[in-house]
Amino acid sequence: MPAGFLCYPAAQAADITAFKATVVPVGEDQAPLIEQTNEIVRRINATAGSAVLPEARAIIPRTGRLPGIDGKAKMSKSGGNAIALSASPGEIRSAVRAMFTDPYHLRVEDPGRVEGNVVFTYLDAFDPDQDGLAELKAHYQHGGLGDGQVKARLEAILQDLIAPIHERRAKLSQDRRYIREVIKDGTERAQERTEATKREVVNALGLFQL
Repeated sequence: MPAGFLCYPAAQAADITAFKATVVPVGEDQAPLIEQTNEIVRRINATAGSAVLPEARAIIPRTGRLPGIDGKAKMSKSGGNAIALSASPGEIRSAVRAMFTDPYHLRVEDPGRVEGNVVFTYLDAFDPDQDGLAELKAHYQHGGLGDGQVKARLEAILQDLIAPIHERRAKLSQDRRYIREVIKDGTERAQERTEATKREVVNALGLFQL
């Protein structure tokens, strides 16, 4: 058995508790790992006899998990079925056009399925007009709405969402010195904070340190 099965939960708990986080934004598949972290926290606090570390609460968005654009269970960068925040307009367009829909929706006039349709899953997550989306779903299910029209709506939404991120990223990438300073400053602040937490835990547990 790989050591990662044993080490990963503790390593994740260390990442969360080092900063004494009380809320952690995650997908629904990560919620059990947050509870596992809290079990470790409760064990440490019980051993120390005081609330040295706080428990964390998982914050899960309305759409708890986005499938890959190919319809597989989860987006994966290594699997090539994800849309990166750094994606160009052309890459976004290509990804949306390649999205898995309803394989039985062969003609525009055919009724289509919303469940398991990746395009509608993404619209559920990102479309700000949920009332309009409900009408779109009803139209698609009744028939008379092509996949191209639905994908066009999603592409426009994703382009608007990612464009400012892409623009900001491109601008920042031109100033490498600034990026290095941000990373250096953040690393120093993180080390200071995590070292302080580690000292508290070590002292509370009465551990010996050289």
